[in-house]
Amino acid sequence: MSTLRLIDRDAERWLLLVFYVMLVITMAIEVLRREIFSYSSIWGEEIVRYSFIYLAWIGAAAAVKERAHIRIDVIMHYLGPRTKALIYILGDLVMFVVAIIALYWSFESVHVSAKFGSVTDGLRISKVWFLMALPVGFSLMIWRLCQSFWRDFQSLRYGTPVFEGDKLFD
Repeated sequence: MSTLRLIDRDAERWLLLVFYVMLVITMAIEVLRREIFSYSSIWGEEIVRYSFIYLAWIGAAAAVKERAHIRIDVIMHYLGPRTKALIYILGDLVMFVVAIIALYWSFESVHVSAKFGSVTDGLRISKVWFLMALPVGFSLMIWRLCQSFWRDFQSLRYGTPVFEGDKLFD
């Protein structure tokens, strides 16, 4: 399996794992420091906060990839494959437009932060690194939506069942 195919298949999983582990370890250390030593740090809280933000946006892209986002699909059970594909394409198209607009506006806050050189309170690191969570998340979403369009158009073209994603509850 090629490296690019491996990255395409598992990129969000690995990024989610990294940010989740970072969040849990930092939070555990901070709880122990607070309870045992009656001392906590500002940097620990910031790492947890920004890890959570990255976790949320990368997780949103992973949900788009797997079609695991919340939806009401009772009607979808009664539709044929072509109609389902068209409805999924329409939904992805709406999400694509919103993601493009959000990507554009998310760069505004990054630009302002870079222009004025704002830094975090505890870590004293440029806020640009943390504000980039939104453009990264929306860029990943746009990439996954393009892949979804391709997959759905192929289903529509060949009349095969459309990918409906993983179900949370059965």
